[in-house]
Amino acid sequence: MKPDPRLSLELAGIKMESPLMAASGCYGYGFDYADWVDPRDWGAIVLQGTTLEPRIGNPPPRLAETPSGMLNAVGLQNPGIDYFLNEIRPRLKELGCPVIVNIAGETVAHYRELAAIFDGVSEVSAVELNISCPNVRCGGISFGRDPAVVKELVTAVRQVYRGPLIVKLSLEAGDLKAVARAAENAGADALSLINTLKGMVIDTTCRRPFLGNITGGLSGPAIRPVAVRAVWDAAEAVSVPLIGMGGITTADDALQFILAGAAAVAVGTANFINPWIAREINLGLQRYLDENGLGHYRELIGAARSGKGRR
Repeated sequence: MKPDPRLSLELAGIKMESPLMAASGCYGYGFDYADWVDPRDWGAIVLQGTTLEPRIGNPPPRLAETPSGMLNAVGLQNPGIDYFLNEIRPRLKELGCPVIVNIAGETVAHYRELAAIFDGVSEVSAVELNISCPNVRCGGISFGRDPAVVKELVTAVRQVYRGPLIVKLSLEAGDLKAVARAAENAGADALSLINTLKGMVIDTTCRRPFLGNITGGLSGPAIRPVAVRAVWDAAEAVSVPLIGMGGITTADDALQFILAGAAAVAVGTANFINPWIAREINLGLQRYLDENGLGHYRELIGAARSGKGRR
């Protein structure tokens, strides 16, 4: 798909041809869809979570469909940093678009060590700190609930990582605005939100929780109104760019996040049912610009809250 300059942007120093990003955990390492989709349809691809040591993840079943969404309890399964450096890093240039790596750990020291490693990986355009995953027993959301802990973690990472730093937030944090401000004040260059919401499904035949982990993260269109509200709230609290996500399946969905204050948006669950989702949304955004006589999508960022909206 030919890039449209009206959709180009620079997000925290990352030059992107589109505000659309493939969300972490839903696009593998970026190569999984390459037989069907041109990775350059995305403005950037956020790779699946990486940890210092390999993780086998949670016991199955790990996925459960729900009305207008799904629950996942994968548990950050990944082959670890050594595999990433030896097997994935050499191939990243094939993608042809910016690559962002999502990192997670069980301690502040783990995050710091990973960030220091990626400071020297030129193929990676940015690091996204996963401090909001609800499906792991150690780390994840336990780092994202307390603004003081968020400040400590982001400060520690900022000391060793010089590139663009994104912090991924969740409504599980409670006081989202306070957590967002803590991340910004500690050196985050952008914030992504929201991660999945904790939920569960009970198998009425077996009369027990369906997921092996008992609970999982709810994603998909079911959470979109909540996610749009979270972006709206965060835009009031911080000045760094926001990446909105949660249930985006159409250009209209993406526009809601942008109008609420997001500079970019990430698509996750929709990739599982429509591999061509990035191209379709990009074309939808272009049509919207055409129909409304707009020269660039940036004119829409925060327009719903700035008095630029129309009646």
